[in-house]
Amino acid sequence: MKVLHIWDTAGTASIIAKYMDMVFGTESLVVHTKTFDLFGLTTYGELWDCGANTFSLRCLLLARKFDVVHIHTFDKLIPFLKVIYPKKPVVLHYHGSEIRGNWLLKRRFWSKADVILYSTTELLSNETPKTAVYMPNPVDTNLFYPLKARFKPKTAFHISYNADDLAKMYANKYHLELTIHNRERQRIPHFKLSEILRQYEYYIDIKRDNYGRLLTALSKTGLEALACNLKVIRWDGEVIYGLPKEHRPEYVVRRLYNIYLDLLKS
Repeated sequence: MKVLHIWDTAGTASIIAKYMDMVFGTESLVVHTKTFDLFGLTTYGELWDCGANTFSLRCLLLARKFDVVHIHTFDKLIPFLKVIYPKKPVVLHYHGSEIRGNWLLKRRFWSKADVILYSTTELLSNETPKTAVYMPNPVDTNLFYPLKARFKPKTAFHISYNADDLAKMYANKYHLELTIHNRERQRIPHFKLSEILRQYEYYIDIKRDNYGRLLTALSKTGLEALACNLKVIRWDGEVIYGLPKEHRPEYVVRRLYNIYLDLLKS
């Protein structure tokens, strides 16, 4: 089975492609653009140095070589794909702000997909199609895993995302020495993130979107911190431990592989 992943939101496509090829022997290709991969998240695929129109055209041409096309976020491409390849299975995968509160607005795109996936339950609304499937974000456990090296006790790390006030409040509540990282001023390459996380006992996983709404889902970084054995403080101040089974890559790709098989059979 040959699978084309278009776009790589938060590096999710790279993880899915990598582990599905490892576990099921598929042939996957992830394509993304250099402009939108500021943190080096595309670890399993190709980065193209081109604009949006050229990227779209190249994807449309490339799709003919694959059995399944799995689109992450880049939903505007789907109507064109379906005109050119009406029988080719297309999976649409939403990951966050692109669909939050926008289900009705984007109906003209997602209604053309054969399967619709969403990565966090807080993306659901009354407009979400009943056929949409929850597909948890996977963590690359080859990169994010516990080490015996000792962290500094009573320390916390937080990546600034419109919620520094709450991060400081929870750090005070749990008597933690807090480090706030401004990702706009200094980007952490993805391959170095686990090394940084492991220096701390806690990760404070609190974010607001650009409209000031508090996000209630664990971020991908929060999940990666759990995989590194950090204690994670959620949006509501609860401390959680351990990476849940549903976010392990083998679990996610097994579910996806079965979805692909069903599409190809039908």
